[in-house]
Amino acid sequence: MLPGGKNMKDLMKQAQRMQQEMMKSQEELETQIFEAASGGGMVKIQMNGKNEIKSLKIDPEAVDPNDVEMLEDLIIAAFEEVQGKVSEASNDIMGKLTGGMKIPGLF
Repeated sequence: MLPGGKNMKDLMKQAQRMQQEMMKSQEELETQIFEAASGGGMVKIQMNGKNEIKSLKIDPEAVDPNDVEMLEDLIIAAFEEVQGKVSEASNDIMGKLTGGMKIPGLF
């Protein structure tokens, strides 16, 4: 018997439940759509929880042939923001499942 009166069988059941919850949470995250915008909405990106870009919208006013660098910066800013939202959602899910413990290799 392990401390707290749990035997190995109980621990295995608990680990299996946690694994099932993690798989379900991962599937939910992967189908969730996250959106970010930059330049006051001139560039909008939608990404799913698998970090796949699903949509990129660019307002025609953001397209200035004399200032391509600004458009590039707006795209990068929107991409970094949406990627941060996906990462934050993933960390929130893992925190709920692990009680805040950081477990390497998960998600």
